[in-house]
Amino acid sequence: MINNILIISSDFTGHGHKSISESLLEKFKENKNVKIHIVDGFSLGGNTLLKVGKAYGPITRKAESLWELIWDISVAKPSLINEIIELKIRNNFLELLNKVKPDLILTIHPNFNGSILNILEKYHIKIPVVTLIADLVSISPLWVDPRDSFIISPTKEAKERCIDFGIPDKNVEILGFPVRSRFYSPNINDIDNKYYNTYKPLNCLIMSGGEGVGNMHRIAETLLDNFNSTVKIVAGRNTSLKIKLQETLAEKYGDRVEIYGFTRNIQDLMQASDIAFTRGSPNVMMEAIACNVPLIITGALPGQEKENPEYAEKYNLGVVCTDVNEIKNIINSLISNNGEKLNKIKSSQKSYSNPYIAENIVNFLLNIDNTKLH
Repeated sequence: MINNILIISSDFTGHGHKSISESLLEKFKENKNVKIHIVDGFSLGGNTLLKVGKAYGPITRKAESLWELIWDISVAKPSLINEIIELKIRNNFLELLNKVKPDLILTIHPNFNGSILNILEKYHIKIPVVTLIADLVSISPLWVDPRDSFIISPTKEAKERCIDFGIPDKNVEILGFPVRSRFYSPNINDIDNKYYNTYKPLNCLIMSGGEGVGNMHRIAETLLDNFNSTVKIVAGRNTSLKIKLQETLAEKYGDRVEIYGFTRNIQDLMQASDIAFTRGSPNVMMEAIACNVPLIITGALPGQEKENPEYAEKYNLGVVCTDVNEIKNIINSLISNNGEKLNKIKSSQKSYSNPYIAENIVNFLLNIDNTKLH
């Protein structure tokens, strides 16, 4: 019986891994007999590895070509990455196992899949490992290992990649992408929320993601100059970006534009918006879909996000716009005929969205049959 679970996540590589951990923890807390211990995998490697984890943000924002190189190396030599991580985390990981004594290990970051399986194998420690994939389509081979007891896939596309990497079909469960409960509005089906109409301002949300100040500024100006719209921009922890946007936009457009720094209530901004502009981050995409706000995806990181924009269009969850000059045409297309296309996206999102994913994953983990573990 599964009563004690160790979750290996990451606090600094994006925030998606941490958000997934939090979504699961919400549901685990409903099971009072289950103990959960969450650790940042990078912290197991001491200051050196922790600095690597913290470098993810600056690299992906300012040096995409470097990130692409890192991705290519991990795809070409996953065993090398696993061996390096194994070497760095081994002692602290073994100490952690001795302290926590888990019945099951759940890993939510690809760097701590093969590496911990190597350690368990070398030290003859028999603890089942389940991997929860945090990417939608373009998954790294680091996510998959035949020694995993199970792999939880968010999409059928990701499962197909797992099978391509040699994982048996029976070892991959499609359970969806978990999102924290506060992103599912209790009023999602209210009539006022159900459809957009052109008799009210178009409320737009722009999230910083990988966007530089130039593009965010141009997107906002295009919206405010050409449409009856309001714009909210989330600059995150980038204080200089927030200041620049306030200096260039707030004075010109007044209360039609609001600039935010880091906010813990992003779901409130999403739920109050008709359209959200974002990079193709899987976590942000799934949170926006849970809030039922149509997406305009302005780009994606090379590697794990590459196919996410196409995925959004495939299921009519949003549209892709990688050229700022096309925003006016795209918005016009979405809101014409009283928002016909925009409302179809909202309907598609409602059909796609499932508020029970985190609960289903927790139930799956707690009800794993020990006799089926390998």
